[in-house]
Amino acid sequence: MKAHVYVTLKRTVLDAQGQTIADALRRMQYGGVADVRQGKYFLLTLDDSLDATAAEAEVDRIAREVLTNPVIEEYTTRIDR
Repeated sequence: MKAHVYVTLKRTVLDAQGQTIADALRRMQYGGVADVRQGKYFLLTLDDSLDATAAEAEVDRIAREVLTNPVIEEYTTRIDR
């Protein structure tokens, strides 16, 4: 199984890099982009011995305890079975 973890800054936190990218896109005349939020992506290969429920719990724990700073970041996960 593969687990995808997407980490981004919370909406209440200024994303200076995302803002810079959005400004650059506007200057380059990519007019269809309203906002950019940048973040981190992790691909975890899970042990085949985990069932779906255990895999989801383990990935959530890893994302919450290791991959994110809960004060300023949030995350979403997806598991491909």
